[in-house]
Amino acid sequence: MNILIVYAHPQPESLNGAIKSFMINHLESSGHQVRISDLYQMSWKPTLDDQDNLVRDNSTPFHPSLDSKAAYENGTQSPDIATEQEKLRWADTVIFQFPLWWFSMPAIMKGWFERVYAYGFAYGYGEHSDHHWGDRYGEGNLSGKKAMLLVTAGGWESHYSARGVNGPMDDLLFPIHHGMLFYPGFEVLPPFVVYRAGKTDTQRMQAICDALSQRLDSLHLTTPIPFRKQNGGDYLIPDLTLREDIRPGDSGFSVHLQASTSK
Repeated sequence: MNILIVYAHPQPESLNGAIKSFMINHLESSGHQVRISDLYQMSWKPTLDDQDNLVRDNSTPFHPSLDSKAAYENGTQSPDIATEQEKLRWADTVIFQFPLWWFSMPAIMKGWFERVYAYGFAYGYGEHSDHHWGDRYGEGNLSGKKAMLLVTAGGWESHYSARGVNGPMDDLLFPIHHGMLFYPGFEVLPPFVVYRAGKTDTQRMQAICDALSQRLDSLHLTTPIPFRKQNGGDYLIPDLTLREDIRPGDSGFSVHLQASTSK
């Protein structure tokens, strides 16, 4: 299997750094081909701006999506963007590893998505009609590939439970899982989350590695999060709202899961 790791942590001598090294060694020893995008080590430019199209007309105002479209279609993207897109095409599975900072990913990784997800590459294509509204949310150029988040958090697991003060971890990660991974077509695997990251001793690190080994060895068997496909019949088009007969009266993130469908 071709596995891409997109990694965001500034300190190599950290828990994340140790987990990353273990993961690479384990995957390679298991026969997988591994490539890594270590964003801090790469000095990744996180800002989407008019420099990302190498031949843009500077007499016109910068338009994030249209400039991205022109650069992608004309082959004039910044080389670092094109390189990351090539890695995504190569990969069968992508693992995004990061610490949970202020309830989301580090800014440098958010900038990776903003720049690499070009118009025409990750969005902005497919038929738009009365029965199909673009190739997205379960369809798209990244269909057939798997993605998984590997997240470290400083708080206790109970802090991120259904009634925890931080909110459920599944809800915090929903914008990433559904909006950044499922949107362009990834099959999204359940996340691997390490809680109380700052309280990791040798014994606990071994337990983390043991559990991670099991997850990595079963990537091809892991059932994806059962998000509803946009064009699968559950949503009204072009309204893009869930049909009234599905989970009537309910709202929130959980209604977008097939497993929650009322019969």
